[in-house]
Amino acid sequence: MLVAVIGSGPAGIYAAEALVKQTDGDVRVDVFDRLPTPYGLVRYGVAPDHTSIKSIAKYLQRVLENPAVRFFGCVELGRDLTRADLLDCYDAVIYSTGAMVDRQMRIPGEDLPGSIAATDFVNWYCGHPDAADHSFDLSVEEVAVIGVGNVAVDVVRILAKTADELRSTDVPEQVIEALTKSRVKRVHMIGRRGPAQAKFTTKEARELGELPNASIHVSPEDMDLDPASAELAESDRHVRGNVKVLNAWTGEPAPGRARHIDVRFWRAPAEILGTDHVEGLRLEKTALDESGRVVGTGEFETLPVGLVLRSVGYQSVPLDGVPFDERSSIVPNEGGRILGADGSPVPREYVAGWIKRGPSGVVGTNKSDAAETVRNLLADLEGTDAAPKRTIEEVLESRGLPVVTYDDWLNLDAAEIALARSLDRGERVKLARWEAMTSACRDAITGRKKPPGN
Repeated sequence: MLVAVIGSGPAGIYAAEALVKQTDGDVRVDVFDRLPTPYGLVRYGVAPDHTSIKSIAKYLQRVLENPAVRFFGCVELGRDLTRADLLDCYDAVIYSTGAMVDRQMRIPGEDLPGSIAATDFVNWYCGHPDAADHSFDLSVEEVAVIGVGNVAVDVVRILAKTADELRSTDVPEQVIEALTKSRVKRVHMIGRRGPAQAKFTTKEARELGELPNASIHVSPEDMDLDPASAELAESDRHVRGNVKVLNAWTGEPAPGRARHIDVRFWRAPAEILGTDHVEGLRLEKTALDESGRVVGTGEFETLPVGLVLRSVGYQSVPLDGVPFDERSSIVPNEGGRILGADGSPVPREYVAGWIKRGPSGVVGTNKSDAAETVRNLLADLEGTDAAPKRTIEEVLESRGLPVVTYDDWLNLDAAEIALARSLDRGERVKLARWEAMTSACRDAITGRKKPPGN
């Protein structure tokens, strides 16, 4: 059996692992990624100072090293291969391309320079090649981060840390240089709802209060819980932990810190102010109505921020020719089986990960998610014996596509480790620019035209 997996993040690699395990190895799995690097959000989404989570890459590495699994880097669906190509070359295809773009707030001024998706900032400090040449105005003294999920907490923490605190991580050298020049003094983290509805984990929240060079504060009035929230804080361990941590920040902030974090609840962004760039953020105070919905109170305040980073959710993008639900921003499916317009399963095509269920769960959630998809795939293909029409090697060769193999990736991996050693900067320093990455992989592909947007 030949199966293609599109996307080499956790969902895709867990799907490859499930295929090998559930078939006792009687399968070949080809994992494709548009980047020359595997591991997806483990490499480009997990914060650089969260080394324990990033270590999941070592587990994923073992899957890619299985003889039944092959890695094809720098191959993009829609640019290099079509859906028809995949169905000609494989018995089945699993799409696991994740959720790659941010949601917008849809407020006036959101398009001003200095109003930026948090995903762009995360990609930049995580060394994603699409963001290698991005720049952010860190000469401003106040920054607003919209959102109270784990990504927002990561962004706040990176802004509040000094460059020296991040020097031992894998942050690219050009990012360290930019952070060294940062003049940011105050970071506002803003949530539309109250503390009981915050999406960050207690562990992530606690880390903010442990930063040695940043103080933190929550207004006591923001911690007033309505009856439903108070009941939730009693019954839900996660909410109870968050409220306990947040209550500890209502006192006087620690003195003598270079930076300060303000956590603000019950505030909805109403307008980003400025003419040629961000000069302020207008917030409306909010409350819950009788049905539990967030409503504006008509009371406003303005923060004198020069940079706004929105972190209000991710969403997937359509894949060329693959069914897509624009409202939910996922591929319609049932247990991973892609559903057509008439609601019936599309033969031989499946999904796993965020493009299957939306941006939810933690890295490990993708394992059971992928296993479900693979079980259904194998049940559907049991007893079928139609051979693919051609090989993927024939298609790639006919188009002159220089593919990054797993061995090529290992060359890049070794180059990043060597760079860290030469700079005396921890275990790894990421190469972030396409030219440097592909050159480290294999000189033969440096002449390839860069992907759009780079």
